[in-house]
Amino acid sequence: MSGDEKAAAAPRSLAEALRQRDDASLAALLRARPDLITPVPTDLTQLATRAGTRASVVRALERLDRFALQTAEALAVAGDPASYGELLGLMAGDDGDPEVAAALPRALGALRERALVWGADDRLRLVRTARELLAPSPQHPSPTGLGPTVQEATAGMSPGRIQEIVAAVGLPSTHDSVSAVASLTALFTDRERMSALLADVPADSLEVLDRLVWGPPYGQVTADPAPRLRLLLDRGLLLPTAPGTVVLPREVALHLRAGRAHRAPEPVPPAVTASATHTARVVDATAAGQAYTALATVEELLKDWDEGGPNVLRAGGLSVRDLKRTAVALDVPEPVAAFWVELAYAAGLLASDGEVDERYAATPAYDEWLELPPADRWARLAQAWLTATRTPGVVGDRDAKDRTLSALGPGLDRSAAPEVRHRVLALLAALPEGTAPDAESVLARLRWERPLRGPQRTGDHDLRTRLARWTLSEAELLGVTGRGAMSAHGRALLGAGASAGASAGAPAAGPAAPGADAGTGAGAGADAGAGAASGADAGRPGPDGLTAPGPGDKLPVHKHHPHHPTAEPPHHTAPPHDSAPPHDPTPAPAPLSPAEQATATAAAARLLAPLLPEPLDHVLLQADLTAVAPGPLRRPLADMLGVLANVESKGGATVYRFTPASVRRALDAGRSAADLHAFLTEHSRTPVPQPLAYLIDDVARKHGHLRVGAASAYVRCDDDALLNEILADKRSAGLGLRRLAPTVLAAQADPGALLEGLRAMGYAPAAESAAGDVVIARADSHRTPPRTAPEPVPDGPPAPDTPLLSAAIRAIRAGDLAATAPRRPAAADPAADGEPPRTSAAETLATVQAAVLTGETLWIGYVNADGAASQRVIAPIRVEGGFVTAYDHTADEVRTYPLHRITGVAELAEEAAADPS
Repeated sequence: MSGDEKAAAAPRSLAEALRQRDDASLAALLRARPDLITPVPTDLTQLATRAGTRASVVRALERLDRFALQTAEALAVAGDPASYGELLGLMAGDDGDPEVAAALPRALGALRERALVWGADDRLRLVRTARELLAPSPQHPSPTGLGPTVQEATAGMSPGRIQEIVAAVGLPSTHDSVSAVASLTALFTDRERMSALLADVPADSLEVLDRLVWGPPYGQVTADPAPRLRLLLDRGLLLPTAPGTVVLPREVALHLRAGRAHRAPEPVPPAVTASATHTARVVDATAAGQAYTALATVEELLKDWDEGGPNVLRAGGLSVRDLKRTAVALDVPEPVAAFWVELAYAAGLLASDGEVDERYAATPAYDEWLELPPADRWARLAQAWLTATRTPGVVGDRDAKDRTLSALGPGLDRSAAPEVRHRVLALLAALPEGTAPDAESVLARLRWERPLRGPQRTGDHDLRTRLARWTLSEAELLGVTGRGAMSAHGRALLGAGASAGASAGAPAAGPAAPGADAGTGAGAGADAGAGAASGADAGRPGPDGLTAPGPGDKLPVHKHHPHHPTAEPPHHTAPPHDSAPPHDPTPAPAPLSPAEQATATAAAARLLAPLLPEPLDHVLLQADLTAVAPGPLRRPLADMLGVLANVESKGGATVYRFTPASVRRALDAGRSAADLHAFLTEHSRTPVPQPLAYLIDDVARKHGHLRVGAASAYVRCDDDALLNEILADKRSAGLGLRRLAPTVLAAQADPGALLEGLRAMGYAPAAESAAGDVVIARADSHRTPPRTAPEPVPDGPPAPDTPLLSAAIRAIRAGDLAATAPRRPAAADPAADGEPPRTSAAETLATVQAAVLTGETLWIGYVNADGAASQRVIAPIRVEGGFVTAYDHTADEVRTYPLHRITGVAELAEEAAADPS
């Protein structure tokens, strides 16, 4: 192919560059930038337009790693278009950094894949919106620290002043400012002549340039600058931009930097270093202990709220006072209490009841959760945590309206949380077993993979850094990690291939070589290398799931578009495999689909189950009215012991204390003294101590001697002397008692208050029903109506799956065909370019019938039932009953159209009809 033919075939716009991509490359683009497919573009021109919008470009830039972003920043200060050699010089400098040179092809490939850069290696173009975002300006300085070019800085300068600068540097004068600026630019970009010019500059003037060389390039001067500044201004080494403000021209700064656009290019991601190493057995055992503690904490939290938890604030959420009470009850700090509350909420175990006096309570799902084996209960909590967007770490912060964010309240969702959580755990899983990472190295790695753009590029208070710190602490609380290292069940929670795809020395994105298809880069994943199928592979799904046409296809289908050899020719060859840098970029593992996550969670539960302690069926009774549970208890035993005694301390063993109040509580629940003696005898490995037996008998003997019922309330007792004693007691004055009969007292208080008052006086009354039977007072477990767990708030559109990508690419290709296919001009009344053709009903019918016989492809104008007009490319199959059945290239399916809704028809040109795909 001649040079003229190559120039003619080179893309002139992003739309043309996309049009020359193959299906695998388009799939890689849509997977990397899913916002471009929501909704599906009608054609490639609309896809290119959408890819250049500010919101989409900002989102794409935010998902670049640091070196790819530095490459884009360098292109923003390079010429437009720029050659690969110019870009390499800006990144590697005059000395040529070999690590930068080796990593640049992958970074450029990442930009190509995301349609942020297009064009061949000799004409690289950054998308205009990206250039506007990254190019330096007085209002938005470039991260490179470079200022405007000589041409930009002298745009408002008088021609006479420009000629004075040209003469001061020893250049011949010109007849116009344009040529003068061009000669000045040529001088500043010539390394030898520029070195000679700077050799004559005094040291104090060079010191001024050194202070500006790495940015910011702007400085302030007085109306009468010092001699060292006057010399720089006279020679154009500093140029005025506004009264009192000067700037270091970009060309001068690049010479002083030895050609580098960045002071410190970072082609290699920082490695995640180890802070400690433990045996895998110790890590798994520690994590399992933490997992069991997590289950016990959630159970204790919801048991404490079993009869109705704290009230819901009017604005939603938990009050600060209630959060403090919860923290005291759980014996944890308030931030940790907020984590457990939010975890139960995310797992669907906790919700508001929706009543008038709205309170938080356990959901019916909590009762189902309690019946699961311990490992399955943990797996449900871990899965909810891994995918939740609600972030308890921000509790106590202020929102945009300066309102305090409360636990369980609105405003806690952070869309980036699941992605950061997954990435942090993947980095931990990539380390050798038993290795605990240094937290700062993990944060440094994350900052490299997703650098900040703006004034806080190196700050430690950005959201992603905070999310990463919270992930490390929450994973330890939940038992995903043990002693800082990833456990075996934690690795399984991420999926079998998580650690394999996330090398701790590899970045999140895998760019391709320059000039190569976006689909052939490392970041394209399974899309790499997709080509046209042939032979036995015809008709089989390719790496992207797109099916290549087979020899038996009867209807026209879209062919697998090979990459045009002149679309973006790889003039610069990527370094050979054996010369790749030591940390070869590898794509980060993508989050699992719901089905894959469920499988991974089940595998994690199977690994955790053998590590959890077996529940015990016994306790050790002691003479000081305490019982020691040497481990976790079986649920019936734990429930009954929780009614009969109070928990005094927790830890490796739980200590219960028996008191008169706790024994009375068991009697109120319907147990008799004989039942309690039998229960303790059966479940104690030690004999029942005599003090405990006496306590039970003593409380039981007094229990129920007094009966309280509702009159509004009354007290009944067969012993009138006991009633006389109660009336004579001054402490009963607040109950409003009066005698109705020798054995009956009436009270103004309600039955509940009367029971509590008599118990406070030292009596043991029992409540009775209207029929005179003793009311068994069991704990009234309050449950909310059925509630679903809160849905995570996605961070932008979800990544499209393979079927959606295949359908979308077919639709885009077909729409692009309809929009760009050449039309054969009609002999009479030709249709205006870009408008639907207009033909009579007879001409339409005759043309369609002829196309059925000849197999030609037609271009039609069509108006649907809603009156919306559209253009379509169809291949008619048959015409009957006033309808035409045809293969619609635009929709990529066979459709039937009423002839009366076809506004006109035209034949496609020969070349388009020969290859409609």
